[in-house]
Amino acid sequence: MSQATSPPIRRLADWDHERLERLAAEHGTPLYVVDLNRVQANYRRFAGAFPDAHVMYAAKAHTGRAVLSALLDAGADIECAARGELQRAIEAGADPDTLQYTAVNPPAADLDYATDLAADHPGLTITGGATDTFDRLEERGYDGRVAIRVNPGIGTGHHEKVATGKDAKFGIPYDQVPAVAADVAERFDLVGIHAHAGSGVLHDDLDDHCRAIAKVADMGRTVEDQVGDLEFVDFGGGFGVPYREDEEPLDMAVVGEKVRDAVGDLNAQIKLEPGRYVVADAELILTDVNTVKETPATTVVGVDASLATLIRPAMFDSYHPIRNVSAPDREAEPVSVGGPCCTSADVFCTDRPVARPERGDLLAIGNAGAYGYELANQFHSQPRPAEVAIAGDEERVVRRRETLDDVTRLEQD
Repeated sequence: MSQATSPPIRRLADWDHERLERLAAEHGTPLYVVDLNRVQANYRRFAGAFPDAHVMYAAKAHTGRAVLSALLDAGADIECAARGELQRAIEAGADPDTLQYTAVNPPAADLDYATDLAADHPGLTITGGATDTFDRLEERGYDGRVAIRVNPGIGTGHHEKVATGKDAKFGIPYDQVPAVAADVAERFDLVGIHAHAGSGVLHDDLDDHCRAIAKVADMGRTVEDQVGDLEFVDFGGGFGVPYREDEEPLDMAVVGEKVRDAVGDLNAQIKLEPGRYVVADAELILTDVNTVKETPATTVVGVDASLATLIRPAMFDSYHPIRNVSAPDREAEPVSVGGPCCTSADVFCTDRPVARPERGDLLAIGNAGAYGYELANQFHSQPRPAEVAIAGDEERVVRRRETLDDVTRLEQD
């Protein structure tokens, strides 16, 4: 799938339903299906809107090896937020000298791993969001490449839990950055500053997002004036995709212009870190209907996927599109779709029109590529699902389905 033939958003109706039914029959449900060609096309569309920027994929959105390898093949570098992501990026083929590690209250083992890695790969960049982090790096004898994470005081995105730009947990308070930069530059190779305002930014949040970008660019200029040239100013990611069927996708050409206007003149290179934009609509979940229950309040549709499969609706009150793959042309009826977990939070939608599901039907839950499998868990002792990757006509299992033995194998008497 080339950038030229890749639409800006992939809706559930755009997937090959016959293929999805066959994959579910072959591999069982619940099942994650990721389209690697779509992953690459999304990355290339984003990078094409910022031809002068250094675009890195934010691994935390989806760290599957198949996804990381596909992005590396497409020319992406990788930004990591944890020790495990560094290791997984390297195992997928990333050159450690190209990696950027954004440390957030990093555990000791994470800093040990990163500094040991940098000893052999001095191109690695470590981003710190607290003066404590820089002190801990120095205690480990590290004096290499660092960036300072700035808290711009402006948060954006689809939910308050992802509006990191105004959350005190993330980054050094804006007014303290010049003094911290002067100190850090004495102890390390200060190569950049970094910020991330939030996640899931669409049209209504774009102006606020650009205000945050402009504020961070101003800080970049201030630091350069006071401390010296920077290699880059990293504005993070945050650009979203429409989850609801009536939402329109971002026009990335327009977004590129808005971001460039917000940045203004800057000597340092612009860095951007898309995550959700790259993978969200490239993956879906297939789930079987096992129960249909008529009640005075609603029609309850029970499926074999649960909040252990996809926790975002329970965690963020997130909307994910749902489609009846088996019978998309049936008359739509309001239904509530939920899984087998013993909690009222295990619900994917409430009173939403869906082509009338019947027991045995196959449903698809869309836009599951970003923070879908990443947040999958074993609640109720449920084994995590398999994941199948497709790329054109090719298909392969990239994560096998867990068994109950997998769930319990770490336990000891």
